[in-house]
Amino acid sequence: MKKYIWNLFTHFAETISRTHTFHAHFSLLYTIGVTALATLAASFHHRINPSGTANISLIYILAIILISNHTDKYRYGILAAIFSVFSINYLYTYPFYEFNFTMTGYPFTFLVMYFISILTSATTFHSKDQASKIQEGEKLLMEAEKEKLRANLLRAVSHDLRTPLTSMIGASSSYLDNEASLTPDEKRELVGQIHEDAHWLLHMVENLLSVTRITEGGTNVLKKSPEAVEEILFDAIATARKRYPDLQIHMQLPDDFLIAPMDPMLIKQVILNLFENSYYHAHSIRPVDCTLDNNEYFVCIHIRDYGNGIPPEKLESIFDAAPSAPTSAADTRKGMGIGLSICKAIVTAHGGEIRAQNHPDGAEFYFTLPKEDIHYESDD
Repeated sequence: MKKYIWNLFTHFAETISRTHTFHAHFSLLYTIGVTALATLAASFHHRINPSGTANISLIYILAIILISNHTDKYRYGILAAIFSVFSINYLYTYPFYEFNFTMTGYPFTFLVMYFISILTSATTFHSKDQASKIQEGEKLLMEAEKEKLRANLLRAVSHDLRTPLTSMIGASSSYLDNEASLTPDEKRELVGQIHEDAHWLLHMVENLLSVTRITEGGTNVLKKSPEAVEEILFDAIATARKRYPDLQIHMQLPDDFLIAPMDPMLIKQVILNLFENSYYHAHSIRPVDCTLDNNEYFVCIHIRDYGNGIPPEKLESIFDAAPSAPTSAADTRKGMGIGLSICKAIVTAHGGEIRAQNHPDGAEFYFTLPKEDIHYESDD
């Protein structure tokens, strides 16, 4: 028995010599500290109630659970379990300060205590390890989603930015090469086309900057504050009407005054992108309906157009930033992949969801925002 105890402390000494990192030193010191506190607590309890050995066992089991939960290796909980068994036998069972496993009932009692301690340590460490793996898997999944967004954005940029640039180059070349022969109306038309495409490019740059704000340095850096949703909506509608004078919008608001934590500039960008999508791609024959509603946990903004609708095969992938075949001349010049993918990135970063669906007279986009602030851990 003495040889066994000596081997146990020798193993502790070897463990100290092998711990070269901060976490290993912390785990060893934490194990020693918690077992020492458990021994003090057990000694105090034993002084008050010398016959309460069962309660002393519970004190050591609690110490084993704490050690298994806060150390980085399996062995610390096992060593604490072994130490607990021998401490109870040596310090708190008669004859005191002697190892004696021969008394009636003691061998079975301590054998059960030993296996309970080992099982408790193993189960606690396994649960912690599983939780760590799940957390790591979630981080990898979020990183994969970000990489997918980056890849899709690169594809969309080549599609959505190249066509207006080509149009601007063509219009400016026509103006420069044929300035003398062009009528004032033709000149104005060419300059107007360049002006429109320049504004489109500016809007695309705003979208790209929005993405960098969401994942700057690999972390979520949203600057959220409680905002009146109606005010953000009114601001977005005013900007949309200024940019697109022909766009008609009907608005429907609830009686309640709705507040939600958000980055107001980014949410305004989402709403503008959805209005722009309705303007360029839906070809709505009626004014676009903008509706705000809510439930116990979320506010929801609906934008419904009365135009072409969305091809059913594109409903699932419409937010993936994948360039799609144009359905009209307007679509050729104004691709819709990048704007909708950025809408999804912004809404997801806020803890909400965005969806698209068809209705009998066109299409509807809607997204939700939590009424309570939701905090996410860093992705990296």
